[in-house]
Amino acid sequence: MAEGELEAVRKCLREFSIEARELFLGRSVPYLEQPPSPVHFYRDWLCPNKPCIIRNAIRHWPALSKWSPAYLRAAVGSKLVSVAVTPHGYADAVFGDRFVMPEERRMPFASLLDLIESRGGGGVDGRRGVFYMQKQCSSLTEELPELIGDVDTEIPWMSKALGKHPDAVNFWLGEEAAVTSLHKDHYENLYCVISGEKHFILLPPSDRPFIPYELYPPATFKQREDGSFDVVDEEAAEKVPWIPVDPLNPDLERYPDYGLARPLHCTVRAGEMLYLPSLWFHHVRQSQGCIAVNYWYDMEFDVKYNYFQLLESLSAVLGKN
Repeated sequence: MAEGELEAVRKCLREFSIEARELFLGRSVPYLEQPPSPVHFYRDWLCPNKPCIIRNAIRHWPALSKWSPAYLRAAVGSKLVSVAVTPHGYADAVFGDRFVMPEERRMPFASLLDLIESRGGGGVDGRRGVFYMQKQCSSLTEELPELIGDVDTEIPWMSKALGKHPDAVNFWLGEEAAVTSLHKDHYENLYCVISGEKHFILLPPSDRPFIPYELYPPATFKQREDGSFDVVDEEAAEKVPWIPVDPLNPDLERYPDYGLARPLHCTVRAGEMLYLPSLWFHHVRQSQGCIAVNYWYDMEFDVKYNYFQLLESLSAVLGKN
């Protein structure tokens, strides 16, 4: 393809992103004061693939008043849970020339609570590690089933809108330094904050042409007895496509197209729910000891997904030229 033709495609993709924001996405994440009806949610949020923050959707949950450290110690303190440990807080992220996954450690839930309470937030000490309960295998139902009665097992209006039950219900608890790197999921995500707050950076699928992907050999962090961390390569493993840009400090000299993206920033506070649509790119931070529960519903692989795959293919072609 000639350079003039490539530039014409780039121009179309830039205009595509601008038009999406002007026509329906807007420049901020809107709030709903009450949970929507299934029809309302399907029509106004699910079909347009638009995020929103919903207040008063989980106010009936006992978890909002019950999940104190003392209650959690008594209810599930002795349970062994899976915890991600990293030197700097970034799990499943680009580190140097590798895609590095966290060390997965099994520990009593009470020990994780003790660690989080004793540290109280602040800076990162690479020799003590950053701890985050973030396992995404329906961790609430699989690892902490004793807590299920304190929340809903599904979100009724979401289940009715989609005609299905959630694929997973996950439990999240970690340190302020724990960060989820920029990525997307093939799920409709309802993210509910029980205590503390979560800080999201969101980018719509229409910004895909400005978001770089590169291939990285996979590796895993491994902590030594002295507290330092090694990066251990995964043997005979295929390279992983991942986003190298940190939206908190993007390297625009190396990735100038990212400067064309227009992230949305939002904070989800205790008692609030974020609807994070499928295929939206997101980066997540949190307050110290924040507790959250999220519901993953499998997305519909319909024409929306078809269009995104076209956008993905065009972005890949332009990235090689």
